[in-house]
Amino acid sequence: MGNIVYYLSLVLRFYETMMLIYIIMSWVPESRQTQLGRVLASFVEPYLSIFRKIIPPIGMIDFSPIVAFIVLDIAMQGLFRLF
Repeated sequence: MGNIVYYLSLVLRFYETMMLIYIIMSWVPESRQTQLGRVLASFVEPYLSIFRKIIPPIGMIDFSPIVAFIVLDIAMQGLFRLF
């Protein structure tokens, strides 16, 4: 069971890294139109869109990635406490 939790935590950390790269790419004009940007968007946008429905962007500031990171971290901590 420990191996499953270990590999799941690796996958979730990798997903967090993809989210971080995607968010940083949003600060660079047209970087999301690159092949890397489109691949990251296909993985990250479905998760972020859940939070954008709850917390819409305020002006030019989008707080949904912050909430998405917090929820993902809480889920990972809960997973570690269970196992």
